[in-house]
Amino acid sequence: MEFEKIIPASGFALAQHGNGLTVEGSILAVFAEQAFKRLSFTFPQEHLESLLYVACDPASSENDRLVAVKLLENAVIAAKGTLPLCQDTGVAQVFAWKDAGVSSLLDADDGSAHFGSDTEALTVGIGKAYKENNLRFSINIPSSLFDEKNSATNLPAQVDIFSTNEMGIAPASIESAEMVSTDEISGRYPSYRFLFCAKGGGSSNKTDFTCATKALLNPQSFERFLQTKIAALGTAACPPYTIAVVIGGLSPEQNLQTLKLATTGYWDAVEALNELGGAVRWTDTVGGVRPLRCKDWEERVLRIAAETGLGAQFGGSHLAAHARVFRLPRHGASCFASIGVSCNAHRNLVGYINREGAFLQKNISDPMPFFEKATAYTVGRGAHCGEPVKVDLSSIEAARAKLSAYPVGQAFLFSGEILVARDAAHARWKALLESGKPLPDYALHYPILYAGPAETPKGAVIGSFGPTTANRMDPYADDLMTRGAALITIAKGNRSELWRTACKKYGAFYLGTIGGAAALIAEKHITARKVLDYPDLGMEAVQLISVKDLPVFLITDDKGNEIGRAHV
Repeated sequence: MEFEKIIPASGFALAQHGNGLTVEGSILAVFAEQAFKRLSFTFPQEHLESLLYVACDPASSENDRLVAVKLLENAVIAAKGTLPLCQDTGVAQVFAWKDAGVSSLLDADDGSAHFGSDTEALTVGIGKAYKENNLRFSINIPSSLFDEKNSATNLPAQVDIFSTNEMGIAPASIESAEMVSTDEISGRYPSYRFLFCAKGGGSSNKTDFTCATKALLNPQSFERFLQTKIAALGTAACPPYTIAVVIGGLSPEQNLQTLKLATTGYWDAVEALNELGGAVRWTDTVGGVRPLRCKDWEERVLRIAAETGLGAQFGGSHLAAHARVFRLPRHGASCFASIGVSCNAHRNLVGYINREGAFLQKNISDPMPFFEKATAYTVGRGAHCGEPVKVDLSSIEAARAKLSAYPVGQAFLFSGEILVARDAAHARWKALLESGKPLPDYALHYPILYAGPAETPKGAVIGSFGPTTANRMDPYADDLMTRGAALITIAKGNRSELWRTACKKYGAFYLGTIGGAAALIAEKHITARKVLDYPDLGMEAVQLISVKDLPVFLITDDKGNEIGRAHV
């Protein structure tokens, strides 16, 4: 792991006294802004290497390879800095550890800035990053228990700042620096450490927490637990995943906090930071408890994930790229168990501020070599279920007839007009029906793609655009299909038995498109868009898009067959 100095120590414009460190609020704001911009558009090297491995692994299915190549191409497009990696640019989260000896100056000497707290300063930077970088505003704020509206800023952010009693170990450059007198050199200087995260809703929704018993604590029971929980993850959160598992904890909160940090690769960062020769002392405990990492079980998690056959979204062996398993102390009457994922977007970034400056984890600004290597390896290898079949969407009846002739798993290239609608629009359609009014006419004439695009960059057709999780719309199946709507739907992940039954009853189809390739879809496959209805819903407004050769896979057909299930 490499770090890049983004603000020199001179930029603090503050004299350091003794062993202390003073950080201006304006520095925190800039630091957060730069962090969220970086993690929204670029990947660290190790993540790109994992996608390249999926593309080139001889054991990969052709669908695994296809997804990996598309995700690498998506990384190339996003790295230009205009279209973010994923349309769900996430809940902004900051975890920070503030050593004893670190203080904050929240009022600028010249009166140009004032922040009420470190949290406010970080939040200002986060808000600027989301506003100025075509990121999506996904946060709904309540006005009552049931009523809400989009904040139109993606704020509030989650900011958790922890105080530590530790001091960072001084780098040799500081130990010998003229600004530190001999009697001041104790070998220990404070630092301010950060973990920045943008967590999408799809991966958050996969978090599973169980109050188990000691019966879980044997190899056979734990393996059965993993098999059940990993199979249930499905593909809706855009694999290849990082899967994290945490057993134990002195409280449910401690277990889940450990899980959160594990999904981000936090303790990998700890190890990397410690290799800096002690320049930064990273807090490697949760609530004063050091988690026990179980690397032997991490390999088993990867094996179990491969055995599901779910693969990198459309069948194969690469449901997971990484696994992390941790054990915590527990009360004798409690055995908490949790499992969670980070999606292939994996937007996590570490950074620190010390007496030398402000540093952020260095990501890869040009992923093209990774994409070229993956493409070179996959050239000449056939697509799963044969070459994709082109489908013209100008007639939804003709499109349905064409889809009916192919088995589940078949790849298609859709061209034509598609309706874009998701949770909030479906809720309004249901309200119309419950009031005795008909569906809007537009709902009857197009396939429906569940999505909420990011903000549209200047001069672009649309912002980053990708599918959202399909099964959230399953309760609307009969309401829509019986009226001739939703007979072709497109999203990501498997659906419930309710939807599968409705497809068989009404002759409907569900197709998946690649999750996590939002920049690619926006730039290469969407040629036009317009808002049709409910503009007040922001990113959830009903839109009509024109697509060209949009890659999709048949997941559920009009006979009730589904990928991963026996044909009926």
